[in-house]
Amino acid sequence: MSVQSIPVTRPKSSAPVSAVSSQFHVAFVVAWGICLLFYFLQYAVRSAPSVMIPELTQAFGLTTLGLSSLVGLYYYTYSLFALVSGASLDRWGAKYTIPVGIFFLAVGLMMFGIGATWMAYVGRLLQGAGAAFAFVGAVYLATHGFPARYLATAIGFTQMMGMLGGSVGQFGVAPLVHGVIGWQQFWFYSGIVALVVMVAMLIATPRREERTRPGNVWTMFAPYKTVLSNPQSYLCGFSAGLLFLPTTIGTMIWGVHFLSEGWHVQYAEAVNRASMIPLGWVIGAPVLGYIADHFGRRKPALFAGIALMLITGAAAIYLPPNSLPPYLIGFLFGFGSGAAMIPYSIIKEVNPDEVKGSATGAINFLVFGMSAFGAPAAGWLLQKLAAGGALTLDIFDKGANAAIVCIIVGAFLALFLKETGFAARKA
Repeated sequence: MSVQSIPVTRPKSSAPVSAVSSQFHVAFVVAWGICLLFYFLQYAVRSAPSVMIPELTQAFGLTTLGLSSLVGLYYYTYSLFALVSGASLDRWGAKYTIPVGIFFLAVGLMMFGIGATWMAYVGRLLQGAGAAFAFVGAVYLATHGFPARYLATAIGFTQMMGMLGGSVGQFGVAPLVHGVIGWQQFWFYSGIVALVVMVAMLIATPRREERTRPGNVWTMFAPYKTVLSNPQSYLCGFSAGLLFLPTTIGTMIWGVHFLSEGWHVQYAEAVNRASMIPLGWVIGAPVLGYIADHFGRRKPALFAGIALMLITGAAAIYLPPNSLPPYLIGFLFGFGSGAAMIPYSIIKEVNPDEVKGSATGAINFLVFGMSAFGAPAAGWLLQKLAAGGALTLDIFDKGANAAIVCIIVGAFLALFLKETGFAARKA
C-alpha cells in the first residue's frame, strides 16, 4: 500500500510530524501498536461466526440465507463507516476518534452474545461500524510515528496483523466455543477485551493540536468528490472487491461448512484447513506488495496473485477431495489473495496528493460494500441450489463457481488499471 494516505497534523507540544519525517515519534508508535490489537480483534470477530454456524442457526432460528444475511450485516456498516472514519481522523485526530470506534465494536460484540435475534442484528451492525476505524486509524498513527523509510513496513505489518486475526478467529476460536466456553460467552469476553483496548488507546494516543477548519461538518467529505469522480478509483475498488469476495464470503463465512458438510472432514480439521487461507494472506500481502515496489510495476504482481488464486481455487473445487495437500492448497490460495491489496496502492497513485487519505476510505467503501451484498447473495444461491435440501458437496461445488467468476471478472477489470509503479513512470 502507499504510505502517503493520511494528511499530516501536529501532535500537541511536539515538533511537526509528517509522512516524510526522518525521526521516530514514540508516542504515536506506541499508539499504533495498541491500534494493531484493535485491528487484530476486529478481524478475529469478523471470521469467528464461520466456526459456530450450527450454534447460531439454532439460537436465532434462521435459514441458511437468513444466517448469511445476519453475518454479512457487518460489511454494510463497515463499508459506510470506512468513509466516516477517514474523514473523522482528518478533522479531529486519533485521540478520541479511534476509541469511539472500539466502543462501537465492544457494544456490538456484547449485544451479539445476548442471544436475542434483533439484538444480534443490531450488534453485527455496530461491530462493522466500529471495525471500520481500525485500519484507517492504524495507518494514520503509523504515518505520524514512523520515518518515511519505515512506513511501508509499518503498513505491511498492519495488514499482516489483521489477517492473522482472521486466521485466529477460526482455528483459535473453534476449540474455545466447543470446549472451554460457550459461543455466547465468547462474544461477551471479546467485548470486555475490546473495552480494555479502548482504555489503553485513550491513555496512549497523543492529543492533536486543534486546527480551525472552514465550513460545517459535511465539508470533511469534500475530498471524496475528487476520488469518486475518477474512473480509475472505481476500477480499483471493484477489482479489489471481487478478489476479496472468495475470502470474505467464501472462506470466512462458508469455508468451514464447505469442508465439514461437503468433504465430510472432521470439524476440528475443517477449521484448521480453512484458517490456512487468511494465514496465507499474512504472508502473501506484504510479499506481493514488496515485489510490486521492488520492480516498480504494480500490475505484474497483481496478475501473478490472481493466477495463483485461479489455479488453487479451481483445484480445490474441481479436483476430487483430498487429492492435493489440503493445508498447502489453502495457504497458496490465501497467498495469491494478498494481491487484492495492490489496488489499494494504485488508487492512491491515480489520485491527487491532497486526497490520498480519502482514497483509502473510498476503496474500503467499494470493497466491503460488495462484501455486504455478496454475503446474502451467497446464502440465497446455496439455498436455491439446495432447493430446501441439505448442503451437499455438489451444491457447494456449484456455488463455488461464483468465486471463480469473481476472480476472472476482477482480473478483467484489472486489465484497465493504469500502471503506476516507478518503473512505468520513468518509462
